[in-house]
Amino acid sequence: MTARPPSRPSSRTPPPPDTGSGARRAGSPADTTGPGSTGPGPGPGASAGGSAGGSAGGSAGAAGRSAGSTGAGGSAGAGGPRPRRKSAPPRPRSTDGPGVRAARPLAAADRARLLTGAHHDPHALLGAHSARGGVEVRVLRPYARSVTVVAKGLRTELPDDGDGFFSGLLPLREAPDYALLITYDGPDGAGSVEIETHDPYRFLPALGELDLHLIGEGRHEELWQALGARPMTHQGVTGTRFTLWAPNALGVRVIGDFNFWDGTGSPMRSLGSTGVWELFLPGVAAGALYKFLITRPDGSTTTRADPMARRAEVPPANASIVTESHHVWRDAEWMAHRGDRPVHAAPFSVYEVHLPSWRPGLTYRQLALQLPSYVKDLGFTHVELMPVAEHPFGGSWGYQVTGFYAPTARMGTPDDFRHLVDALHRAGIGVIMDWVPAHFPRDDWALAEFDGRPLYEPADPARAAHPDWGTLEFDYGRTEVRNFLVANAVYWCEEFHIDGLRVDAVASMLYLDYSREEGEWTPNEHGGRENPDAVAFLQEMNATVYRRCPGVVTIAEESTAWDGVTRATHHIGPGGYGGLGFGLKWNMGWMHDSLGYVGHEPVHRKFHHGEMTFSMVYAYSENYVLPISHDEVVHGKRSLVGKMPGDWWQRRATHRAYLGFMWAHPGKQLLFMGQEFAQGAEWSEAHGPDWWLLDPSYAAEADHRGVRLLVRDLNTVYGETPALWQRDTEPEGFAWVDGDAAEDNVFAFLRYDASGAPLLSVSNFSPVVRDAYRLGVPEAFPVWTEVMNTDEGRYGGGAVGNPDPLKTDPAPAHGRGVSLRLTLPPLATVWLRPSA
Repeated sequence: MTARPPSRPSSRTPPPPDTGSGARRAGSPADTTGPGSTGPGPGPGASAGGSAGGSAGGSAGAAGRSAGSTGAGGSAGAGGPRPRRKSAPPRPRSTDGPGVRAARPLAAADRARLLTGAHHDPHALLGAHSARGGVEVRVLRPYARSVTVVAKGLRTELPDDGDGFFSGLLPLREAPDYALLITYDGPDGAGSVEIETHDPYRFLPALGELDLHLIGEGRHEELWQALGARPMTHQGVTGTRFTLWAPNALGVRVIGDFNFWDGTGSPMRSLGSTGVWELFLPGVAAGALYKFLITRPDGSTTTRADPMARRAEVPPANASIVTESHHVWRDAEWMAHRGDRPVHAAPFSVYEVHLPSWRPGLTYRQLALQLPSYVKDLGFTHVELMPVAEHPFGGSWGYQVTGFYAPTARMGTPDDFRHLVDALHRAGIGVIMDWVPAHFPRDDWALAEFDGRPLYEPADPARAAHPDWGTLEFDYGRTEVRNFLVANAVYWCEEFHIDGLRVDAVASMLYLDYSREEGEWTPNEHGGRENPDAVAFLQEMNATVYRRCPGVVTIAEESTAWDGVTRATHHIGPGGYGGLGFGLKWNMGWMHDSLGYVGHEPVHRKFHHGEMTFSMVYAYSENYVLPISHDEVVHGKRSLVGKMPGDWWQRRATHRAYLGFMWAHPGKQLLFMGQEFAQGAEWSEAHGPDWWLLDPSYAAEADHRGVRLLVRDLNTVYGETPALWQRDTEPEGFAWVDGDAAEDNVFAFLRYDASGAPLLSVSNFSPVVRDAYRLGVPEAFPVWTEVMNTDEGRYGGGAVGNPDPLKTDPAPAHGRGVSLRLTLPPLATVWLRPSA
């Protein structure tokens, strides 16, 4: 992961004048809009992107106003705030309804707090309230020329109190169901524009007490339903509910393209001790851009994207987008049966993909036309997607996330991503995604010191700073933060039908001293280096996902020997901690040792023979995945075929032999894109795999196509052979035939399925043919047939092998009463099964 500069914020300019639906020129015939309708405009009641509101807001001086012109410590607005109307004594107004009297003046302190965005309860002051002598209505609409209350049998213009306040005392017994008719100066000061909208401050909270209770406890497993921007119908009116957790804020305002990024008239209310702020804005619909303008404890302001945003702008722009899904899922059969077999006892062969560079320039929907068929043809059971959550810097490959609930907009909308997942499922391909709860970047428009104080990160700067990536770690001990992450894991599985989460950088979460020197970290309460809060978080995440999402698997990228990564959470280990509860764990030790072995010249491999056999010492301590991931083919590590010594033929042959050994070894397997056809260059996120190597016009095309054909055949035979996957986690499913043939660079072992049917795998990592090589085999099977040979001519090999069935000899070998004599091709792996 790479450090990066902060992303540029987005910029918005007002639309040209328009007098469409919801607005009309003063003096023109009245339209048919009633009190219950809404129209576009600059105020919170206007629908997003409304052209009439654009002209009104633009004429009020909003040109150039943008989310992009705001940042930490500044208020919204390019070049500073627009001038407001100066305070002036109320002018007499004519009315079509009952007379209106002056309302009680606001206290100076309340007035100032509303104007500066530091009031915790604007609904107590704005809107309609019963008062002595009638109903008091107060509206805050900066830049408005006039505000009229419209209801059944009522049309009353409110006196102007200055600074954008309008108020009056209506001679009514109770507050009516009313709308506001707001008049703004017309374009270029010519005429005026009227907007009719509901008053946001006449609505009850759109978030229930149960939601608040669960948020306060940190147990809201559907947090995305409660926080963020949610289009809805509330009290019979359509609009969007905005909710935000910001417990340290003095006040919060909603800003967006619907109010020209000026939140003066859109302050939110605090909903008690939970730290949640809420505002329902009538007329704001899906597609609207928004952010939150937060007043910090010291009175300064900061503009932030929504942590719970389910859609975001295409980077480097960073506004959040109101969204709702209209995708109709067609993967019911997949979802119903994906959990029929436990993943550790099922075929599980993974193709790792970086979506933006697999076929650069393709959208999610275009990928849906190509990726499923390609993966299905190769025989992989799953794809693993490198992080798809929104991230500002493409060079981080998605591992520095700012939008944890939003699929990256680089390739389309959230529904477009759903379409891709749906297409993969209908092709019979499971979808795993990389998930990054270990850290987040420091961008001042995202999570860092979100409401003016450390919120998502620990308060101790030394504890918060991630030493490797210049990012911040999450505060796993804070219930709301843990809830944010646990609910996020559930969100991807439930809202996008994700079949698995590969959790990144688990070791950095588990250890307080991770990448820290002596004196740079503080021991836990027991004096140890373990992070008990991170342990509790991972246990809760796994338990919640497995309970709510049948058929989903969680996978840990954990690079140490932490005990019990894939053990049940209620089973206490020798270290005093329960298991972490993951379904699978990446076997980083196998990857490191085996790549080290094949990287040596064949003549030296006998001195490193144990690097290939050591993995079987601990193979059943966890449920393992054998990963050849993106991390192994970048930053000077060379591609997989590039790691192999020798000439081009030897490198390809060793590459093929290694894949054959990997597919036969206990554990599931993962292969990064490009390695399936022996790409010689390292991976680059800028241009992706070298697909031109498979162009028939390229002279060496057959060499690369042969390796891809091998991968397809490995997956085919793998899927048809339960011995290779059914007992991956059971010691009884494996037996060495010869693990000590260091002088020969040979590894021979048996795999067994649940019925006892075996498969014999033999790898010869020397560049010589070994004829009549004797290996002991089970006596119950007199005839064996070669079912895989990585040296076949169609794979680019020398076509040395065992084309005919092999009969056992009564000669004992390797502790068994009978044996086979077979031909071992050079730098190759062969598989044999008993003949039917």
